[in-house]
Amino acid sequence: MAASEKARAKTEQAVGKAAQAVGRVTGNEKLIAKGRAAQAAGKSREAKESLKDAGRL
Repeated sequence: MAASEKARAKTEQAVGKAAQAVGRVTGNEKLIAKGRAAQAAGKSREAKESLKDAGRL
């Protein structure tokens, strides 16, 4: 996995987790949903890069 893509995936996941936590504290459902979406995007990016790496072996 390219280091920059790996970092980007982890960053998306962390930002999503933080947004979700803030949304829960404030009771903001939209922010919770945005946090979940950011986490999912990060996980899918990470999976994509893992598949790319598997193809290179």
